[in-house]
Amino acid sequence: MQRCNNANFNPKHFYTLIPFSNIYVSVTSSASQDICAVKGSSVVIPCSFYYPKNLRVMRVMWGDKRAHVIDGPFISESEMNESGTRFEYIGNKQHNCSFKIHNVENNDTGKYVFRFITDTEKGKYTGTTGSTLKVVDLNVLVTKPNENRATKEGDSVNLTCINDCDGDHLSSAFTWFNNGEPINEGPVLYLSTMSSTDSGNYSCSLKTHTGTASRVINIHVEYGPKNTSVSVRPSMEVEAGTNITLICSSHANPPVEDYTWFKIDESHVLDVGHQPVLFPANGGQYFCSATNKHGSEISSVVTVKVKANRKIIHCLVFSPPDGLFSRLCCVTYFDFIFRISLLCSHKANTLPLLHREVAIIQQRYTHYHTVCGCASDCDHCCCHYKVRCIQTEPSLYLNTMII
Repeated sequence: MQRCNNANFNPKHFYTLIPFSNIYVSVTSSASQDICAVKGSSVVIPCSFYYPKNLRVMRVMWGDKRAHVIDGPFISESEMNESGTRFEYIGNKQHNCSFKIHNVENNDTGKYVFRFITDTEKGKYTGTTGSTLKVVDLNVLVTKPNENRATKEGDSVNLTCINDCDGDHLSSAFTWFNNGEPINEGPVLYLSTMSSTDSGNYSCSLKTHTGTASRVINIHVEYGPKNTSVSVRPSMEVEAGTNITLICSSHANPPVEDYTWFKIDESHVLDVGHQPVLFPANGGQYFCSATNKHGSEISSVVTVKVKANRKIIHCLVFSPPDGLFSRLCCVTYFDFIFRISLLCSHKANTLPLLHREVAIIQQRYTHYHTVCGCASDCDHCCCHYKVRCIQTEPSLYLNTMII
């Protein structure tokens, strides 16, 4: 903590004292003007007093602006030095009457007077001029290119820490903080070509007193969408019939105002949605864009593959009592085209007796019924129903024996 205008130091500033005898004493202040302190710091009220050598000082005390020059209330030396008090008498009973205030508060502002009591009946003296303490807060001046709009990436902002105790001279040493962490020193903090990482809560304090923090200045740097990406759930390659979820993510300030989904269809790019989450019905190549008032950004392309299941669901063969014909009933759940074929052979003959294509199924959720028969002279034929996905999947077989 410091005193205002300490360049004007004058040790010959005297307090007037109220005498109660024909003996006169004097109290000397070490400051010619008011003492200034920053809230949260510690400040010394310097003081010296003089009296005839034949007197013995018994008690010393200080009172603030509310104290009556005779009746007080006053705080004695012993009370000042008790634990838990912010006041500390650092003088003695000879000539030094200085005292110290720790962790100065705004309501400590005012005039303080010194009083001492000697060993004579009327030897009680109080200074009437006293020392005046002024308590101030550190202030932060914000300078930016355009005061009428929000701070955005690329702007430059200057923060100046102001101690009113300095007057016109920036003589204090300051430390700057961002989100409570020290980042720099000096009266001015220069934030040039700001980015999103410069957002935070800024404050300053006296370098020698970290408890003297200024008010907090919140700097909110705005920017366009960044790191735009697509995530796929459950995975990039799924079985047919699996629900697919695509999520578009992006960092932006202010938040993203519009998400747009695109699907690449051969040589065309299709707009397929305007929300953060997309539930595509089919596989393919997808990407998204994110937009706010500062711009747009597109993600990279993701490819979602849908695989056909390796089994036919609900495929049954019914054999009539005459044993000559059988009926195949299949239900498909795929987006692919399937071909169903019939192959009949005799147990004793490795060559097929009948091999013909039965049908081609091209729709999803299709119930297909077919009636197939073996040659009339085949008493014990084995009929194989072959189900094959024309596009990608390997052949799948379903066998039945006709007796």
